[in-house]
This record gives sequence, structure tokens and C-alpha cells, in this order.
Amino acid sequence: MSIKYIEISNVMAFQSYSRKKSHENVKNILKEDAEYNNVFTLDFCDGINVLLGENGVGKTTILKMIYTATQCSFKSVDERKTKKLLHFFSANLKDNGELKNYNNKDGFSYYKISDGQHVFLDSLSHDGLIGYDKWIGLNIQSVYIPTMEMLSHSKGFLALNQKYNMPFDGTQIDIVVNASLPEIKDMPKALNGILKKISDTIDGEVVMEDDTFYIVKKDGRKVDFSLEAEGLRKLGLLWKLIRNGLLEEGSILLWDEPEANLNPELFPLVAEILLELQKNGVQIFVATHSYNFAKYLEIKREDDSQVYFHNLYRVESNFSEILKKEIDMERKDILSSSAYHMDDLKSNHIILADNKLLDEIYDM
Repeated sequence: MSIKYIEISNVMAFQSYSRKKSHENVKNILKEDAEYNNVFTLDFCDGINVLLGENGVGKTTILKMIYTATQCSFKSVDERKTKKLLHFFSANLKDNGELKNYNNKDGFSYYKISDGQHVFLDSLSHDGLIGYDKWIGLNIQSVYIPTMEMLSHSKGFLALNQKYNMPFDGTQIDIVVNASLPEIKDMPKALNGILKKISDTIDGEVVMEDDTFYIVKKDGRKVDFSLEAEGLRKLGLLWKLIRNGLLEEGSILLWDEPEANLNPELFPLVAEILLELQKNGVQIFVATHSYNFAKYLEIKREDDSQVYFHNLYRVESNFSEILKKEIDMERKDILSSSAYHMDDLKSNHIILADNKLLDEIYDM
């Protein structure tokens, strides 16, 4: 199972324009948006999809939309929150209207995700999921690793979350739940090599006792997770997720800024781990600001590795003469450029920033 494409209209940073004012007929609206090519669309590969771009262009939004869709693929979906996109952004947001694009609150707002055969459509304008009956039951296993490290806060976390309105979004809660699951008995042989690489780096294995995570070092010491360097905690979390059987063939890994608080010397290792997971049938989405981390994924891939780079960037709107009188021409839209090689991407801001630094060093 893999996600093939996403389509977004008037959600967060993604803005589009529809001349039709009524939102009663969803199918007509979707057809009209497609005809005017005003809807943001992005096609994905079955392997590793690297989302690049400056702040505020929607990288995390895309990750959370995909995660929402996968969570809604289970028949046992929590009906109290219906796994809405809102839930995975903040516990403080009241309704879907707060996720609509600020400049086009009245425009039809939705996002659509497909595996190539089935479609998941969430309409923020209708405040509900539409026509996803064939999506439920696909049971798409996925894991979302948020930027904020959560396992060091695990003591009593889940119990408190059940009782109180905690200031954490659904991705942060889910990662604690996933890491707390029991380990599987039979580990696929293909993943043993990955576990060993991580274990050698963190000098041990991760265990959970009394709601608290520890790294049991190879010399027998048991170190509280919060006392480890945050970069090593990230690797420890990845070890636990694999050991719990959550990153097997057919699953999806979504990782927001894997390079955050990670020693750059560990970038090659993390890149190798992701490439190995991809080789074993895991579809991966990462959002990153690091040129070096993204470049390691490019130079370390093998000929049969599927690694594509998707750059998101802002541009001035450019509509036909028919629409110019009806819209604000000063606004900017989010566009994307996808390529097998990073150097082939359009408007790649992380490369521009890297080149600027080199120019300043040269001018010293």
C-alpha cells in the first residue's frame, strides 16, 4: 500500500480559487477546480519522498493530511474525534474553519488523498468526510514522528491525556502510544540489520518500564531516556518503532524534520536506515530544511532505490484574463517541483541558502 498523490484546495498555506460560490455540489466544485488548474497537486513515489522548502509552505501540513487519511482507513476509527485533520494540528483548535486558507475563507476547502484506486476526501467546508466508504477498511499502517521528542515525557502521559485537555496534538500523543506497544515476537530478518546499526549507535536497546523509557546499555546500565542526547533519543525511538513491528512492508513512515537536534555526523546513518526501510517496502515521507541530510539520501541511494525530492515554493498568482477581474492578483500561491536529482528542482531555497553561505565565505 502506498500513497500516490495529494490534492489540496484552500487549506492552511495552500490557496486556490473557484468561481463557483455554492458548495452544495461537491463533484462539480472538484471538476471546476481541476479545469482551472488552481488546486495544488503532488504525485508521490512508492519509496522515499523528501519534502523541501522554506518555512510556511505546507510541508508539515502535507504530512499531517496523509497521516489523517491513513488513520481514517481503519474501521475502528475513534468516532469522538473521527481522526480529523484538526486533531493532529492542535488540541486547542475548535473547528475546521481555523484550518482554512486565511485569504480565501469562503472558497471551497478540502484535501484529497489517493492510493491510485481509492480516494479519501475531507471537506473542511462541509466539516466532514465525504465519500470515503471504500477507503475505510484499507487498514493502512502508519507512524508519524513529530519534530518534538515525546518519549522523555512518557511518565503518566497517556493517563493524564485521558483525563485532561493536554496541550499536545494527536501526532505527539500517537507517537507515545506507538512506542508503548509491546514488541513483536518474530522480527523480520530484513530489519535485524537496521536494529543492530541503531543499537550500536545508542550503545544499547530501548525498554519501557512503569510508563518510563530507558536505554539499557550494553554494559548493563539502565539510563533514563531523558538523560540521553536528543539526537540519540530520536534513533532510540526509531529502534522501538521497528521492534514493535510498526515499520514493516506495506507501512508508511512520516517524519517531520529528522535532522532536528541530530548530530550532522549521524545524517549518513539515518539516510542509510531510511533507504533500507524503503528497500523493505516502507513508503517514507520526510520534511526537512537540511541540504546535507537530503543530499545524503541522494548520494547513498542505489540504482533501484526510489527517492524523489519535492520542493514547495511561493510564486505570484498567474491567472487567465477571464479570472483577473475576480481575484486578488497580489497573493502568492504554493507550487511544487519534483525531481530525481536535487539540482533539477526549481526555486530550491535550501540550495540558495547554502550557496549564499558559500558566497559569503568566499568574500571574506
